[in-house]
This record gives sequence, structure tokens and C-alpha cells, in this order.
Amino acid sequence: MSGRTARRLVRRIRLPGPAVSERADLLAAEEPLGIRIDGQAVTLTMRTPGDDIDLTAGFLFSEGIIQGPDDLAEIKICDGTSCGHAGHDGLGNVADVTLSQPTQTGPRPRNFLTTSACGVCGKASAAELFVQKIWNLNEDHTVIPATKIASMPDALRDAQRVFASTGGLHAAGAFDASGELLCAREDVGRHNAVDKIVGWALRSGRLPMRGCVLLVSGRASFELVSKAVLAGFPMLAAVSAPSSLAADLAEQTGLTLVGFLRGGSMNIYTGGQRVLAGPESRSPGK
Repeated sequence: MSGRTARRLVRRIRLPGPAVSERADLLAAEEPLGIRIDGQAVTLTMRTPGDDIDLTAGFLFSEGIIQGPDDLAEIKICDGTSCGHAGHDGLGNVADVTLSQPTQTGPRPRNFLTTSACGVCGKASAAELFVQKIWNLNEDHTVIPATKIASMPDALRDAQRVFASTGGLHAAGAFDASGELLCAREDVGRHNAVDKIVGWALRSGRLPMRGCVLLVSGRASFELVSKAVLAGFPMLAAVSAPSSLAADLAEQTGLTLVGFLRGGSMNIYTGGQRVLAGPESRSPGK
């Protein structure tokens, strides 16, 4: 596996002047990861190397291929030839997945190239976008002070080591109701960063993520809301705007959706009962 950054010589121009200079610059790495299930090639996803086992587990869970950690016998990360199976032409690294029981029914894996910008690529119809609720979010009565939510973007930014060097990565973070950062993941793909969080939670036996907040560094799209719902997060917060379909899905599933979380302010689009706007007179989760 390559590193998470790549160095490249750039020509820099500063105006007015112009002043021209050459310097080394760090770029966020983007490389393919092939995913195989029981020896069969499933997909080739573009991602930032690192936390690949979490990414694979989160992808399989989000696709409905597995329901929990007991469905996974093993995930091995190897190069294109060392796992002993053909597939993906040896391009990039390979996540070789062995299921506890061979999959015979359920959703069919997507067999195609997934770009770093793709979250729902490969879906054949709108019906396939339907999110099956595994957990009832309406049973999660967590209440979190707005002051705690407002502090989360800074905590996530402090944990973004590769972003600090490159400025070119999305991030996702899982926070508890007290505002403590439980896990942070980075990737060139927004959906990959969230899949890495979901995979971490699944492998840690933390699903559903009751009483927790999923924070994303960009906008709140439909696929990110669906991943939050599948993982049992009662709240999704984003530093940018949600889409209309994301807000519709959040309302239908009982998810609290927060957008434009920046500079001490936020917009609450759905599930406002979970956000305490006044003084912190109530304990989180009560």
C-alpha cells in the first residue's frame, strides 16, 4: 500500500508581480482498491490508502451484503497477486473478503469502478435507493447541547492530519453526546470517509451508534444520510448544506439533520428535539 500523500513539484505564481518559483507540494493520494468476496471481484473503488479494512467492512454493510461483524470471517489487504486469486488485473491493492457463510441471497454487489465522488453509482433504479431501517431512530431520545455540537468541527479538523498537509481530503467523525471525538477518518471520497467510520463501528461492535453524532466535513447528501441511518446514528451534522432529498430521507427515518455547522451557528432541518439550544441544563441522552 502506498502512503496517504504524494509529493509533486509545482510552479507557483504570486500576483502582483508576478513572482514565479518552484516548490514541492503534497497531494492527497488517490489509488484504487479492489474488493473481492470469496474470490469473486465485486468492485474497484478509488480511495485514499489507509483504514482499508474499515472501508471494506463499511462498504459491505452499506450495500447490505453483511448485517454485522459475525458475517465476516476475514478481510485481508494484499497486492494484486499475493492473495492468490485473479481479478482487477492486479491494479492497486486488493481487499480479499471471506464471509462466514457464502452469500446466496440479498442485494447483489455492484461490479464496476466506483470513483471517489460516487456514493450511489451502479444503482439501476430509484427503488434501489430505498434505505431499509435496521434500527428505529425514533427510539433514540438523545439530547445534545448546541454548544457541544458547535465544538465538533474544530475537534474533527484537529484530527485531520493529512488534510493539514494537503488541503485535499474529506473527513468524517463519530462523536458521543458529550462532544468527545470517538473516531475520525479521511478520504478523497466523502462516502469513503463515512464508510470507514461505519466499518470501524461495525468491527468494534458499536452498531447501532445510539447517542452519537456523525459529522462530515462537506455537504449532507442523500447517500450520507442513508449511511448514517443504516449505522444507527440519531444525528448527522455537516459543515455545508444538505440536499432536498437528504432532508426528506432524514425526516422519514427520524434522523436529526444539521447543516451549515460553522462559526458557532447551525441550521437544524429535521429532528430538532435532539438539539438543546439553551443552557446545558439537561444531561445528554435524557
